[in-house]
Amino acid sequence: MAAVNILTTQNLTKSYGGNVANNSIDFELPTGKVMALIGPNGAGKSTFVGMLCGRIEATEGQVFFDGQNISKLPAHERIALGIAYTFQITSVFSGLTLHENVALAARRYLGKDTEAVEAKVAAVLQRVGLSDRAQQIAGDLSYGHQRILEIAMGLAQDPRLFILDEPTQGLAETEVQDFIKLIRSFTDKTTILLIEHNMDVVMNAADYITVLNFGEILAAGTPQEISANAAVQAAYLGTDPDA
Repeated sequence: MAAVNILTTQNLTKSYGGNVANNSIDFELPTGKVMALIGPNGAGKSTFVGMLCGRIEATEGQVFFDGQNISKLPAHERIALGIAYTFQITSVFSGLTLHENVALAARRYLGKDTEAVEAKVAAVLQRVGLSDRAQQIAGDLSYGHQRILEIAMGLAQDPRLFILDEPTQGLAETEVQDFIKLIRSFTDKTTILLIEHNMDVVMNAADYITVLNFGEILAAGTPQEISANAAVQAAYLGTDPDA
């Protein structure tokens, strides 16, 4: 039986000298759901996600993935457990075709089984709507399509947890709507943590939202609960609850 929460943190803290980027964060990410992580610039989102992925070492606290304490594991071992992460800036290989990009990612998961890799590449490109561009050079894609390719590269590794950092940045409005449908289709096999500034995406894609402010959790709940939260309105959503 799958764990109720695929990822949790306890007292997760990161200090840089006297500056505290994240302070004692207790966080729960339900299995098979889309969780959005939002907050003002400088709220500590990137630092927090870096500690989840293993790119940043926590000063204090622990990270658990499917009940296993992964706090001391390096990033590549967390990837092997099933955590995939896309960056704010695309990390595709611009000189390779879309097919070659996805195949490289698939081989990390499937090894040298050529038949399995080819099947995975075809399935993933089909799923994200890029099948007709398989032989196109990645560097010739629009920025928005490069973001979708990066998602395809993550999916090729069959992640159990997929962390998407500003994935709709650079997408046209019609592409954003397609993106929302796309990530909602992942949750049959993959839990999503979405770091996003586009509130339309957050409110329409997420099952739950966690709000960070000054390195701490300000609020957590459903989109409806967060949109009605006076503290969130004052700190992030740009409205004055007392106006």
